[in-house]
Amino acid sequence: MARITKNKKLALEKLEKGKIYTLEEASAMVKEITSTKFDAAVDIDIRLGVDPRKANQMVRGVVSLPHGTGKEVKVLALVTPDKEQDAKDAGADYVGLDEYLEKIKGGWTDVDVIITMPPVMGKLGPLGRILGPRGLMPNPKSGTVTMEVAKAVKEIKQGKIDFKVDKYGIVHTSVGKVSFTPEKINDNAAEFINTIVKLKPVAAKGTYIKSIYMSSTMSLGIQIDPKSIQE
Repeated sequence: MARITKNKKLALEKLEKGKIYTLEEASAMVKEITSTKFDAAVDIDIRLGVDPRKANQMVRGVVSLPHGTGKEVKVLALVTPDKEQDAKDAGADYVGLDEYLEKIKGGWTDVDVIITMPPVMGKLGPLGRILGPRGLMPNPKSGTVTMEVAKAVKEIKQGKIDFKVDKYGIVHTSVGKVSFTPEKINDNAAEFINTIVKLKPVAAKGTYIKSIYMSSTMSLGIQIDPKSIQE
């Protein structure tokens, strides 16, 4: 039988067995049950009543979190020379084109988001095998293929994230850090959940949001009552 650690025991004592918390309660509780020495991420997992194998039930979108993610996002802007300065001024960490395409061909993917322009997408096609599995391939639907490069870079840096339901019908994302106040965690989580609600596919039948859990890195999960989320 696995030994329960002291920190896990303390967390179990704080969580009421079988209780489903409101979003506001969970946003405060996740801070109480986190004992990591680093600033842990606060995550949300939403199980949806959809069949992701069917195109008309795919849930995918973008959301700008009111208080950002708390994470330093490294952005690569693959742009033509005339857009390089705009991307740099907007805060992109890496800016260029051919030299970075060569680096990626060599296996370099040390970035979180890649933003590019429609005229450049043809050059990225051959890199799909490298970028696709890592979730780095730019996509017009997520706003990472655009002529408004500076705007896209700023939005990503300020907390814009894109998400996609996985093959199990679960959408997962980080909505902040444990160092955030409960109010900021609540605001970010509510924005994300309400975005998911608005994206409900017409073809989805029955209960759309089956369950919501909030947790921090290495903490226990806190179940949230979907009805407690206020738009």
